[in-house]
Amino acid sequence: MNGQRISKVVHGGTGIRVVRESGAPILDLSANINPYPPHLATTFPPDLLDTYPDDSYGELKSVMARLFGRDPEEITVGNGSIEVIRVLCSSVLSPGDKVGIAPPTFGEYEFSARLAGASVGEGPDFRLRFLCNPNNPTGHLVGKEELLAVLDRCEKDGCLLAVDEAFIEICDDPSQTLADIRHPSLFVIRSLTKSFAVPGIRFGYGFGDPALVERMEALRLPWSVNSIAAKMAIEAFMRYEELEVSRGRIREERDRLCAALSSLPVEVAPSSTNFLLINLDRDVGKLCSDLLRRGILVRDCHSFGLPCSIRVAVRTREENLRMVEALSACMR
Repeated sequence: MNGQRISKVVHGGTGIRVVRESGAPILDLSANINPYPPHLATTFPPDLLDTYPDDSYGELKSVMARLFGRDPEEITVGNGSIEVIRVLCSSVLSPGDKVGIAPPTFGEYEFSARLAGASVGEGPDFRLRFLCNPNNPTGHLVGKEELLAVLDRCEKDGCLLAVDEAFIEICDDPSQTLADIRHPSLFVIRSLTKSFAVPGIRFGYGFGDPALVERMEALRLPWSVNSIAAKMAIEAFMRYEELEVSRGRIREERDRLCAALSSLPVEVAPSSTNFLLINLDRDVGKLCSDLLRRGILVRDCHSFGLPCSIRVAVRTREENLRMVEALSACMR
């Protein structure tokens, strides 16, 4: 980054560190994790650790290819979707390139682009354009037809469209995905973290043109997906249809949570997925601190450029009620 000081992007999901520092139990609503995931086995044969993973991930990609109707050559994997984003940027961007990003959205797009020497600016001469769908932190879902229109414009402009679908599997309408679209100007990013509630294994993946995927696989660090993560990913994909139950329960609890929040002096952005953006009429710094003293960790949205907003995950009914009660008490 031309000798500039580099600072990591701020993320949610810091509950483990907060617990360690405070010594008190914390309800972590800063990480958007499925509260009703399919159950995955957490025990593995000891010999799984005796050898290196297959760096081609042939078995894993074969399972994914059958599930998503893609060729294994169109699939790349990584140590979380952030690695996929970093490798994508290093694969397609050069110093001086321009990247299109519509804020507020996930901060890793801009950071990864700048690490590759690119800049974020106005169009139309983008080399790469990022779109998060549903968007983080707003929860807004863009329809497939609108996305395809964006893709058409990107193709005409010689731009690659990267659609991050980290939350699509637990949103209200997963049929809006572009994972089934083969197009040389399209790359789709996915993650198991949110949908299967397994952030600890760090598994992300993507679908794209075989030539791009081949380059990304060459630039990806060897064995970046460990054997346990690969094994759990295979099991998750074998139980993929069970996410339909998750979607129904999340939608029910989100509606209930929105109804409870309607009695408070806040604005709740319409969301199609498992988190809510809550807007206030003042800076939320003190509110976040007050909530934490009550054992509630929310996502302070200053890093999204939204100093008057917090983002909260939709959790179980009891956890959501606890959050509303704490928020109500802090706003008195």
